[in-house]
Amino acid sequence: MKSHRQELWFEVPARRAFLNITGEVEAAVRGSGIQEGLCLVNAMHISASVFINDDERGLHGDFEKWLEKLAPEKPHAQYAHNRGEDNADAHLKRTLMGREVVVAVTGGHLDFGPWEQIFYGEFDGKRQKRVLIKIIGE
Repeated sequence: MKSHRQELWFEVPARRAFLNITGEVEAAVRGSGIQEGLCLVNAMHISASVFINDDERGLHGDFEKWLEKLAPEKPHAQYAHNRGEDNADAHLKRTLMGREVVVAVTGGHLDFGPWEQIFYGEFDGKRQKRVLIKIIGE
């Protein structure tokens, strides 16, 4: 069995954003030479997320509204974590959207269902963060 490890680095200029990283992950799969296996993609920071969904602007706006209802950013004082910080909501949003995804690799390509894309979700941006891609297989 072979394995391939790669990191993607992001510095999102806004506090929150959803970035489609499917192309970068597909490039990593191609570069790995692995034809059959699994691809893990996970956010390596506790206030960011990796998830799979549709690349549709309205849906992303719905995510933003939904997340803000469940874990509103303000008032900062509503969270015990924010004693000296201001990102408790980002931790909660990450928990809701998930840490990682695993996608099958078939014939050297990500084996998606219709409309599926991989996204990096940033909930406390304006600084460098990374995503790990780990591909295993033959």
